[in-house]
Amino acid sequence: MILRKIINSKDCTIKINRLENIQPDFIRNYKLIMKKQFLIIIVLFAFSACSKKQETLETFSAESFAYSMDNGWEMNASVRVKGFEQDEIGKDLKAKLSYSVDLETSDGKLIEGIDKGIVDKTQNEKMIDLQINSQLILDSTYKTGTYKVTFIVKDEFTNQKSILWSFFELTK
Repeated sequence: MILRKIINSKDCTIKINRLENIQPDFIRNYKLIMKKQFLIIIVLFAFSACSKKQETLETFSAESFAYSMDNGWEMNASVRVKGFEQDEIGKDLKAKLSYSVDLETSDGKLIEGIDKGIVDKTQNEKMIDLQINSQLILDSTYKTGTYKVTFIVKDEFTNQKSILWSFFELTK
């Protein structure tokens, strides 16, 4: 403890002041700055905890197959999608995904946009994932072999895209 003696000239008494309550300006300023920083950190933490986390659009579980018909094949393909934005409309939630399907033939020819569509779904609870299906008739001009079907999916609310493909065989 720091003590200071003050001499009173009239009655010659000595008073002792304790300097523990007297702080230099830089200590007061430091404490004030720390209080402000702490308050800012708390506000930022509360804001980030309450803010909506944007998910990443993800395609998964792509499947495709074809079966032989009289004059060609029927190709069926599907993919599941998660991480899409869902807008609130009253008490319901709405998701809107657009998709395009590309087909790469067994001889390497790419047919872009062989199938296109929009999945526009509304329901009263949060959707975990959605399935997108494509069904195509491939005539007899398509040769037997391994084909690649590619789904390009776009979330219409966030403009995020995701791409996934699978392979199937055309056999007689």
